[in-house]
Amino acid sequence: MLLCSACASYRPLPLAGASSVSWRGKLSMSDAVDHAMADNPDLQVARAEARIAQRQGEAAGMLPDPQLALSHDLGGAAPGLLAARSFGVSYDINALFLRASNVDAARADALRAELALRWQEWQLVGQTRSAYLKVVTSAASLRVLEENEALFSSRAARLQAAVERRLATADALAPHAAALQETRQRISEISRQLSAQTHELTALLGLTPDSVLELDPATEVAEPDAQAVATATGALAERRPDLAALRAGYAAQDARYRGALLAQFPALNLGLSRARDSSGVQSTSLGATLTLPVLNGARGAIAIESASRDKLHAEYSQRLAAARNELDRLRADHALTLQAQARAYADLPALEQLASATSRAGVHGLSDALAFATARGALLAKRLELIALQDAVLEQRVALLALLGLDGPPPSKGIIQ
Repeated sequence: MLLCSACASYRPLPLAGASSVSWRGKLSMSDAVDHAMADNPDLQVARAEARIAQRQGEAAGMLPDPQLALSHDLGGAAPGLLAARSFGVSYDINALFLRASNVDAARADALRAELALRWQEWQLVGQTRSAYLKVVTSAASLRVLEENEALFSSRAARLQAAVERRLATADALAPHAAALQETRQRISEISRQLSAQTHELTALLGLTPDSVLELDPATEVAEPDAQAVATATGALAERRPDLAALRAGYAAQDARYRGALLAQFPALNLGLSRARDSSGVQSTSLGATLTLPVLNGARGAIAIESASRDKLHAEYSQRLAAARNELDRLRADHALTLQAQARAYADLPALEQLASATSRAGVHGLSDALAFATARGALLAKRLELIALQDAVLEQRVALLALLGLDGPPPSKGIIQ
C-alpha cells in the first residue's frame, strides 16, 4: 500500500469544444499582441510540446529500477522432497554508464524545445503586427476608393441627367462611367482582401470569426535605432532563439553520439539469487550477463549518430549565414522603400493641383470629362501607392524588430504555466 501511494493516478481529461472568445470593440496593436500571446492556438500546442520535452528531460535523470525474479515449483514435490523455489535481484549496470550522456541529451533537448518556443513567440509577435497592419492598410485603401466612388458616382449621375435632357453628349459621360466602374471593381477586390485579412488576424488572436475589430488607423511603428540594430546584428547568434535552439539541438546530438560510443562496450547485468532445490539444499549465487559485441557492436548506431551530428553542424552554419543575409536584404529593401515613399510624397502636390485645376476648368467648360477622369485617376493611384508604401515601411520595420528581437514578446515566464 505504501508503494502504491507513491504511484501516479489516472485523471480523465475530456475533449472540449473550441475555446476561442468573441471580441467587439477597439483593439490597438499592443492589445492584439497580448491576445495572440495568450490565446493563439498554435502557440498553445507549441507550449504543450515544450512541456513534453521538459518532462522527458526530468525522466532521463531517473535511475532504472532493479528487477526482482521469484519462482516456486507448483507441480508438488515427491514424497520426502520439498518444492523448489528461488528469488533473485538483478540490475542493469550499463544504464549507469549511459546515464550521464542520456541526461545531457534530454536536458539539451528540453532547452532546445524552450528556445524553439521562444522563437515561435517572437515570430507570432511579428505575424500579428504584420496582419494588423495589412487590415489597417486595406481599410485605408477602401476609404480612398469609396471617396472616389462617391465623387465619380455624383458626377456620372449629373451627366446622365444632362444627357437625358440633351444638355450633354454621351462622350462626356463615358469617362466618368468608366472610372466609376473601375473604382467599384477595385472596391470589390479590396473588400474581399480585407475580409480575408481580418479573418487571418482573428485566427492569430484566437478570436471567433464573428469578432468585430475596430483597429487604430493611425498605427505607427518607430524606426529601430541604428546603433541598436548594429549591436543586435553583431550579437545575432546569441540573441536569436532559433540559433540558440540549433546549438542546443547540436549539444543533444553530441551527447547521443557519446552515448552511442559508450554503448559499443559490453553491456553488463549483475544479479544476486537465492535458491532451494527439492532436496532442501540452499544456495546463494552471483550472476552476470555480458553482451559480446562481435556482430553488431553498436557500429550502425554510432554511424547514424555521427552523421546526424554532422548534419546539425552544417545546418547551424547555413542558418546563421541565412539570418545575416536576410537582415542585409531587409535593411536594403527598407532603404529603397523609404526612397520610393519620398518620391511619391514629392509627386503628390502636383497631382492634387492638376486634379483641382481640371475640376475647376470643367465647371467653366474649359476642360473635358476625359481630362478630369485622367487627372483624378492619377491622383487616386498615387494615394493608393502611398498607402501601400507606408504599409511596406511599417511591415519592414516589424520584420526587422522580429528578426533582431529588439521589440519582441515580454520575457518568458517558462514553458510551465
